[in-house]
Amino acid sequence: MARTELTPQDIEYKKIISSKLNSLLNSANKKQIDITRQTGIPASTLTGYFKGTRLPAPKNVAKLASFFNVPDYEIDPRFKKNTDDEKEHIDLTGISRPETEEKIFSYEGKEIPKRDLELIRRILETGEYDE
Repeated sequence: MARTELTPQDIEYKKIISSKLNSLLNSANKKQIDITRQTGIPASTLTGYFKGTRLPAPKNVAKLASFFNVPDYEIDPRFKKNTDDEKEHIDLTGISRPETEEKIFSYEGKEIPKRDLELIRRILETGEYDE
């Protein structure tokens, strides 16, 4: 059975998980065989996780988290709840209304120039980009 093709994000997750697992293993002064014995995850499967060639299934992430006594998102970033949505999304509420001109809009700590705000407003109102 063919495996599904990995996305670039999945490839990055494999690297992150591998790094975290190796770090946790070193910190715990344990060996992979200890994990296999306690969790029942086959040694060959674990090797894939530690080398960054396989992504762990959710049930195995839970077993690994239990073994290392850490939350699952400490091992696998796919389990991290996104609590800082505000930092990842730009709130443009009110930008298309002239009465909100006094609001200060910024991007990466820099004020957005009025010309750019007008362009953003026009795009939001018309859906067209014409500089």
